Amino acid sequence: MDQSEHGVPTVRRAGVADAAALVAVDALAAAGDEGRRASIARWCGGNAVVLLAEDPTGPLGYAVLEYTFFEQGFLTLLTVAPTARRRGVGRRLLAAVEAECATPKLFTSTNVSHHPMQRLLQGAGWEPAGLLHGLDEGDPELFFRRARRTGHVLH
Repeated sequence: MDQSEHGVPTVRRAGVADAAALVAVDALAAAGDEGRRASIARWCGGNAVVLLAEDPTGPLGYAVLEYTFFEQGFLTLLTVAPTARRRGVGRRLLAAVEAECATPKLFTSTNVSHHPMQRLLQGAGWEPAGLLHGLDEGDPELFFRRARRTGHVLH
């Protein structure tokens, strides 16, 4: 995407060499969650499109796009380093995922309790697509969808 100017983050595809940087900005992975670290290694190894947001200070967050949800795009994870939150990094990553997605529909999900992610999605024009109980007891999963026209994100 664009070059970083005046603190505006760039977003680029991440690869295997970026795995340590992703671990550093991912609160779960940084805290030692081996499952998340294994997922990061798998994603960076080519099993997903991983988009990394960074500025001159370093990595700020990342997003993972996969095509394993009924063969449609699925935003598996979007995370921003705690020190980079509320600066537009999540929105920039979300826009990059939308631009990168190669299918007519793009989905994601978040827990009902995760209000910041819901606000981010709704502010970017995503629509609620359903509710699933049973993944996390007492905290249902809310699915969102972003419909696309051929090559153009709906606004």
